[in-house]
Amino acid sequence: MANRVLVSVEDGMSEPAWLSKAESFLLKALESAGYDGEELSVMFCSDSCIRKLNREYRNIDEETDVLSFEDGSRYTDENGLEWTAAGDIAVSLETLPKNAAYFEVSEDEELKQLLIHGMLHLNGLDHGDEHVIRGKEPVCPMLRKQKELLEALRQETILTEASKG
Repeated sequence: MANRVLVSVEDGMSEPAWLSKAESFLLKALESAGYDGEELSVMFCSDSCIRKLNREYRNIDEETDVLSFEDGSRYTDENGLEWTAAGDIAVSLETLPKNAAYFEVSEDEELKQLLIHGMLHLNGLDHGDEHVIRGKEPVCPMLRKQKELLEALRQETILTEASKG
């Protein structure tokens, strides 16, 4: 079959020029991960929006870079195709450049990592207390899978200098 990715931005935010590239990247990531018949959504938002979501759903009153809300329900569309509603991902566009600077990577690399990280969470993977430490080999299966996917998709780009606006 295939997969579906629905991409949006928080109300009141202008739509980035690269939005369709994020959708295309996630479709490639889903395929590379071996997922089929999945639908997920991604909302790009502000720090205040992701802080509100973090407070409401995790009781943590602070900004974060990415949140995932796993669903897993199944439905049949109007064409008789069965889909798994994987869930929703929220990515803060204000935290993105801060993370990239902190980890000394491009914003494109950081965005790809956040999207894959969220996608893997939607598919039931978790990293427990282990977090990504640059230059250190991950121990947990989720972070190993994340590293493998990033390597497989390293030639893909979402953000370029011209598309950041």
